[in-house]
Amino acid sequence: MARWCYRHRLVVLLLWVGALLGLGAAASTAGTDYANVFSLPNTDSKRAYDQMEKAFPERAGDTDTVVWKVDTGTVRDQSVQSRIQPALEKIGKMAGVGGVTSPYAGDRGAAQISANGKIAYAQITFAKQANAVPKELVQDVVDTAQGARGGALHVELGGQAIQRVQEPPTGLAEMIGILAAAVVLFLAFGSLFAMLLPIGIAIFGVGTGLFSTQLLSHVTSVPDLAPLLATLIGLGVGIDYALFIVTRHRRGILRGMDPEESAVTALNTSGRAVLFAGGTVCIALAGMLVTNLRFLDGVVVGTSLTVVFSVLAAVTLLPALLGFLGSRVLSRRQRRKLAAEGPEPERASGFAARWSASVQKRPRSIAVMAVVVMAILAIPVLSLRLGATDQGNDDASTTTRKAYDLLAEGFGPGFNGPLQVVSTSGDTNKLVQGIRATDGVAQVAALPPAQGVTVIQVVPTTSPQSEKTDQLIDTLRDKVIPDAGAQAHVGGVTAISKDFSTVTGDRLPLFIATIIGLGFLLLMVAFRSLVVPLTAALMNLIAAAASFGVLVAIFQWGWGLSLLGLGKEGPINAFLPVIMLSLLFGLSMDYQVFLVSRMHEEWVHTKDNARAVRVGLAETSRVINSAALIMVCVFLAFVLSGDSGAAMAGVGLAAAVALDAFILRTALVPAAMHLLGKSNWWLPAGLEKRLPHLAVEPAEEAASLPRASVGGPTVVHGFVRDAEGAPVDGAVLTLLSKGGRQLDRVTSLADGSYIVSVPAPGTYLLSATASSYGARARHILVTDEPLVHDLELTEGEVDAVN
Repeated sequence: MARWCYRHRLVVLLLWVGALLGLGAAASTAGTDYANVFSLPNTDSKRAYDQMEKAFPERAGDTDTVVWKVDTGTVRDQSVQSRIQPALEKIGKMAGVGGVTSPYAGDRGAAQISANGKIAYAQITFAKQANAVPKELVQDVVDTAQGARGGALHVELGGQAIQRVQEPPTGLAEMIGILAAAVVLFLAFGSLFAMLLPIGIAIFGVGTGLFSTQLLSHVTSVPDLAPLLATLIGLGVGIDYALFIVTRHRRGILRGMDPEESAVTALNTSGRAVLFAGGTVCIALAGMLVTNLRFLDGVVVGTSLTVVFSVLAAVTLLPALLGFLGSRVLSRRQRRKLAAEGPEPERASGFAARWSASVQKRPRSIAVMAVVVMAILAIPVLSLRLGATDQGNDDASTTTRKAYDLLAEGFGPGFNGPLQVVSTSGDTNKLVQGIRATDGVAQVAALPPAQGVTVIQVVPTTSPQSEKTDQLIDTLRDKVIPDAGAQAHVGGVTAISKDFSTVTGDRLPLFIATIIGLGFLLLMVAFRSLVVPLTAALMNLIAAAASFGVLVAIFQWGWGLSLLGLGKEGPINAFLPVIMLSLLFGLSMDYQVFLVSRMHEEWVHTKDNARAVRVGLAETSRVINSAALIMVCVFLAFVLSGDSGAAMAGVGLAAAVALDAFILRTALVPAAMHLLGKSNWWLPAGLEKRLPHLAVEPAEEAASLPRASVGGPTVVHGFVRDAEGAPVDGAVLTLLSKGGRQLDRVTSLADGSYIVSVPAPGTYLLSATASSYGARARHILVTDEPLVHDLELTEGEVDAVN
């Protein structure tokens, strides 16, 4: 497939451009139909909502608030009314505004003025829900209301529709993330064309994924958070997957391969690993379905579609683009050096090789240091509290936050999150008296009954995010309502948020067990080992604990919130653990696959665990760290999205990826594998026979082998000796293709002699290992004549990569 895409590159490019433009045109014509469906079956707040929907079916549209405060006098003063009243009347006449409830309209409006007369509010009811209200209309409402400001009169607005117009321009976070990724890619590759390749693949993958999700929103419930999270994960994996393949391709050209053969080899090795890694991300995302929270179904659809399109772009569009570039995927300096000095030797060098050797020399101390760092970062997770963010968590400079604070100042902190006790039978008066006598209740008001349903508005003394408010809800449900002998349920936004947090927390263990179990099975099949997937599962849990510790410290404790411009501290969004753990486990699996697949490849060839771990880390750590740095840049850019949920997810995922890549995969995992030794690759014989075979990163096929066979099969023979010249008996010699495919394996005789068969003239890798000796691997050039090649093994030798 890679070769076909490379040779028919114009056709492939046109197909992808056509798909992107076609889906974009269809999505633009159809529009969006995102819907936040918080369906919580068998919860008290859901039963309250059902009763209210039955009693008040005509309620529709989003209700927002205009709040004003005076420094001197009261809001009843004629000077204040003469400024506010005309503005409210003008807003009420706007097309799309259903009505305005003014505090100056009779006795009912008097309740909308604070006890000291300094603060008042008016309610604006739009004809549609917040997402469907045109931004132009909302901006007109904001401009008209704030136009009444002046002198000692302060006017602010709050509500979901108002919040939409104060968000940064759509696409700002994405653009900043892409620019940051471009800088990292240019530093890594030193080539403009090579830098543009991963970004182009990510744009095609995310674009087709988002347009498809937008179309699907018309046939299934997709929350408005889904496209934001899909963009966040799509940019990250799209750039990373292309980075892995392009890195392998560039390495092949530098080794002297033809650009087409190098591209085919890169897709047949790293491309397969990308397919596997993308599959693990989708499986981790699908794990959200076991929570049975309908709100998350659309998130699974949107993010999984985007990952699938990103993988498809990486394995089809990327080889086509590589065909257009040819050797220009290298920098000019690399092309000049290749022309002057010839192909580079196949070895890892620099800091990566030195770090890999250091991990092998001091695995125990490095493992202890890594565990200590992760444990310290995980400590805050012990105080994790799930809840829901609201406009009280917005930045202090926003009008929604100012309106929230003014309402709390004038009418009490609980005013921003009233409870609704929905009664269907029993003595309503007794219930109202019981609620009024309950600690933590500021105001109680029973609305006129409708169709046998009475709604009692309850304003707590504490804010919606306070633990005391949660305790009040429990008291009403468990004590006050039963004592009154009423049939009633506690609803409202605050109660729904509490129930959502409880349900999520209860189902979290099942969700974690599901994605860890699926990840374990996949890695066990891929790497034929029990210890490797166990290690990966443990590392994923450590990464999750540490990243949530960082999240709690920043968003719940407020450390550094002002520096990041992220508003006020509060609980962690209840849906975030499920979404974040899915993404984290999927991305962690990516790095595990790329790291361990190279180790496994070396282990299969040499059966030397120390060498396998050393070589695997030396050859993959740089690209894994580059990929992680790109993801961190992309995720952190979503702090600028204006959405508190996306900002929280971005910071959490950035911390998770950084800790996972820089501490776990490049320090703790290889150190642990050195300490575990050959047991890393242990799999019971019975299980080995029953498991299907799945090659994550198979050796290169015929493309890697010599294409011309001048003299037919030949042999390599010689002697294996130690440093003193004594023969080494029982040394295992393996002949490998340039891509790493095993061609022959023999054992040296008592006199140290050996002979291996070679399929055709060409360049091969000959490795030798023996107990109590270090492993050696050397490239040999075989002509059409038998080659004599002696090897010397040194006791305790460290031959890092060559």
